[in-house]
Amino acid sequence: MNEAQLRECAEVVGHDFVDWSLLESALTHSSFTAENPDEASNERLEYLGDAVLGLVLADEMYRRHPDFDEGLLTDLRKSVVNETTLGNAARRMGLGRFIRLGRGEEAAGGHDKTSILANAFEAVIGAVHLDAGTEIARRLSLRLLRDEIAAAVPGLRTLDPKTQLQELTQDLDLGSPSYDVTDEGPDHEKTFFAEVVVAGRVRGRGTGRTKKAAEQEAAAHAIESLRATSE
Repeated sequence: MNEAQLRECAEVVGHDFVDWSLLESALTHSSFTAENPDEASNERLEYLGDAVLGLVLADEMYRRHPDFDEGLLTDLRKSVVNETTLGNAARRMGLGRFIRLGRGEEAAGGHDKTSILANAFEAVIGAVHLDAGTEIARRLSLRLLRDEIAAAVPGLRTLDPKTQLQELTQDLDLGSPSYDVTDEGPDHEKTFFAEVVVAGRVRGRGTGRTKKAAEQEAAAHAIESLRATSE
């Protein structure tokens, strides 16, 4: 990745790095390192960024909602810090075009896979944390996730897409949704593919690094489909 590409990505992210190697590592998927063994993948930075985001959102929800109990605060945090939401935020930013992928993953459309986008988002936050400290990472996280934080609905205990879809199909008298999940890849790096069926029709599809994440993404797409057809 050349300097111009890194600087363009930094502009998209909104942070001028001191150590540009951190950003490059944050954008390096494991499929790329499998083909380039001398490169480090973004998995360690992803781990760190996940922890940073968890703390930032826990603190933000705690301050915003002083009357909420720990259960609801946890639900609100999870409604933002999850694969689907972070993937969508990264997609909105245009982060995908900067991610370094292996040839096979690139051919499979990896630049727009929600799981890869979400992991890169977390890795970038981890990189900013190391580059500039916790406070800068906190401010950046809150800015990049402003819309997602605003969409967290106070008073709703179950915010995940599968639960929302279940409630929506009941409201529309369509019965309960069912999920069909398959997977591919080695045990240490499986990709799961989910389809959700409502009233005999496939209404949404999703992918993820876990079965749950794939089902949640499929449910989110099904919600969009059902709301569009019922308007």
